[in-house]
Amino acid sequence: MRHLSLLLCVLQLGVPIRAQEKREPGPQIPYHVVESFLKFPDNLYMAEAVGIALNSKGNIFVVNRGNHPLLEFAPNGSFIRSIGDGHPMFVGPHTVRIDPQDNLWYVDAGSNVVVKFDPEMRLQMVLGRRPEEWTWLTHVIEHAATAPQNFYQPTDVTWGPDGSIYVTDGYGNSRVAKFNSHGILVKYWGDRGTAQGQFNTPHAIVIDAKGNLYVADRGNSRVQVFDTDGKFLQEWHNIGPPWSLCITPGPHQVIFVGSIGRIYKMDLNGGVLGVLGKTGKLPGEMEWVHGVACPDEHTVYAAEELTWRVDKLVLDTEH
Repeated sequence: MRHLSLLLCVLQLGVPIRAQEKREPGPQIPYHVVESFLKFPDNLYMAEAVGIALNSKGNIFVVNRGNHPLLEFAPNGSFIRSIGDGHPMFVGPHTVRIDPQDNLWYVDAGSNVVVKFDPEMRLQMVLGRRPEEWTWLTHVIEHAATAPQNFYQPTDVTWGPDGSIYVTDGYGNSRVAKFNSHGILVKYWGDRGTAQGQFNTPHAIVIDAKGNLYVADRGNSRVQVFDTDGKFLQEWHNIGPPWSLCITPGPHQVIFVGSIGRIYKMDLNGGVLGVLGKTGKLPGEMEWVHGVACPDEHTVYAAEELTWRVDKLVLDTEH
């Protein structure tokens, strides 16, 4: 009877039970959307927007799963070019990153490769191995085990100060793979599970100025933190499932975590500084925030997978 009385009281107040149970871990951050920021040429459309990155000039690179999977825009949002149309590397575009030397790194979960381009978009390195149909038709590798240096649907990439390369690998292998600057596999850690150091879909990775690695362990709804040798440091459980990560430059870094229907702003100890967004399909609203870029603490670019859109968000309280 006591529980029934409580239920009737809640219903009389007109407050949904689910709304009472769910509380955001931090304050809402006011923001506005730059209207129609990206300018597309006639008859060029994106499909699922899954990755976004900015180079040192402020040029914006967007990865999507349409017919023009890699697009470049000027800092003001004007269209520059489409890159690599029709190339067989574009099977399952997953993300794009720009390293400190302005090299572009493209990650494809379908073709199982991580590809490095220099600032002039000349191909410099390929990590992993693209599946080739003829090797299956001729039974060359039909039942062979995947070599450790290859990937099983990789998701993201970042780099250490010594040039080491870290790849979240990903949907299939549930691990982090470390390569040296020449692309040689050094080590890897993690397998599927829920314990510290295990993963269930490691979906994004960033590194801070002190060399700490932050891994979005999406299926376990947590962020795990490691040193560059894979030693577990801490984990964060106070947010929704992390789909995407970006970290700001400069001496006072913060991390933005893209999730479902919102973006979290966090300090490097896992504290939630605030929350942006609400669920919806209109500009400024969010569903699956598959990619985020944060050139500073006041600006966030959100790649929206389900709404086929990129939003530029300006935090109003930061000025």
